[in-house]
Parts: sequence; C-alpha cells; structure tokens
Amino acid sequence: MPVGKKHLIIVSTLLFFLALGGVITISYGQEKCTEAYGSGPNKFSLATGSPGELGILKVLGEAFSKEMGTTLCWIKAGTGDSLKLLKEKSVDMIMVHAPEAEKKAVSDGWATKRTLIGSNEFFIVGPPDDPARIAEAKNAADAYALIAKAKTKFFSRGDNSGTHKKEIELWKKTGISPSGDWYIVTKDFMTATLKRAHNEKGYFMTDSSTWAAEKKNLPNLKILFRGDKFLINTYHALSQPAGATPGASTAAQFIDFVAAEKGQKIIRDYGKELYGEGLYNDAAYATQYDD
Repeated sequence: MPVGKKHLIIVSTLLFFLALGGVITISYGQEKCTEAYGSGPNKFSLATGSPGELGILKVLGEAFSKEMGTTLCWIKAGTGDSLKLLKEKSVDMIMVHAPEAEKKAVSDGWATKRTLIGSNEFFIVGPPDDPARIAEAKNAADAYALIAKAKTKFFSRGDNSGTHKKEIELWKKTGISPSGDWYIVTKDFMTATLKRAHNEKGYFMTDSSTWAAEKKNLPNLKILFRGDKFLINTYHALSQPAGATPGASTAAQFIDFVAAEKGQKIIRDYGKELYGEGLYNDAAYATQYDD
C-alpha cells in the first residue's frame, strides 16, 4: 500500500474515534472516569462534584502524582451519589460536604479517615432587581420564605447533592414544602443549574467557589443574600477502610497530602491567578465552622 494512502487511513481512523467523543473513556472498576490526572501505576478513584468541575482536583491530583507516581480517576458525582459510590465500594475515596451523612458513614463502618480539607460558603443569588426582596432577609431561611411568598422562580438541583441537602434543611426551617411552577428542579450539577438561573432570571443557592469562577458570565444574577453561619460549607475527604478496595491505601495517602501544607497551599491559592480571588478556604480557616 502506498505510504500516502496508508497515512490517510490512519488519520481517518483517528478522526473517526475522536468524533465518537465519549466512546473513548478511561474506566476504573465499573465506573467511567470523568477525567484522569497523572499516569503512574498506583491508581485510585475519587468521586466529587464542584472540586472537579472547577479544576482544583486536577491541580491536587497532578501534584500528588509527581510525588507518588499515581493516576487519579475522577468520577463526577454530587455529595449524595459520592457517598453511595463509596458505600458500594465503587470508588476509593470522596470529597463531600454533608457532615451528618459523613459521620454516619464513619459510624456505620464503611468510611474512614474523615478529614477536614477546606471550605467555601453558599450565596443566594438572583435577579438584580430582587423581586422577592431577599436582600432584606434576616437569615437564609427567611430569604427562602420570601421567595416562596413571592412565587418567583427558584432553581433546585434536586439531586441529593450537598447543595440540595442544605436547601432541604432550609425549607424545613421555614416550614414550607416548595411546589408549583415557580419551583424548578433541574437534576443537574452546580454550574449548569447556576447558568440556567441566569438564563431564566431566577434565584439559586450556589457555592461561592462556582460563583467566583462564573460570575463574569452572569450579568443577570447578583449575590442577594450571604453571611448566615448556616451557609458555611465545610469539605471533608473520606476513604475506604484499609484493604476494602485496591486503591484504598493510595487514597489514604492522597488525603494526607491534601491535608498537609503542600496540599493546603494549593487550596488557599487556587483561583487567585485566574479569578483574582481564591475559590476555597483552607482547613485552618474552616476549623471554626467544623463540627
């Protein structure tokens, strides 16, 4: 076969597979990696949501790989699904923000090494004209009650994520069971739901990290309520018990790396160059809100 024709076939074949997009995927166990960081022989998997979406997990994973020769498989999942994956032994570790559920997981014996790694906070954002007047709210629950009273569009992730769990807790504080055309459940992740709130000019409770990364693209939204201690969002890492999964020991080493100064510096500094502010607070700051 002439060289030119052979080369054309190879290129065409590569382009065909690239066009298939998600068909070429890296897998870890039964779960497909959303992305993989590093290329070392020591493989482990981690389920989380926003830290992966916003890119901080990539920086942490690649820094760890340089030291330890690892490959980190990130599986994109909200807090509820991440906990489920850990319980089912489908991942080696998780990074989540649901303290009560985390403590129960440790108490029940299927999670260990619960370690505070940092924090951010929730903001309630909405249209600049603030039709529900939540900027005047006394606390976060009062803000929700004002939105329900005005029946202005409110977006809920509705996906059992840490954000959704916090939202449900707030509705319980109000004594209101939200329903109706104004209450819109997206079943989607943080960034996607935030963008939908922007496009449809509604209210949404977003984490401060995602807001810092996306706010320049969201002229239809502004922060209307913040500062309630209840809205502080602490992140913990949890891993499988020793020997429970092939990557459990590497995952435990990664938790130690993230909690140590090198990892904490990455957490403190991440976002400053791109966005002019850090996206997360470190564990030393988060300790005052941890329980």
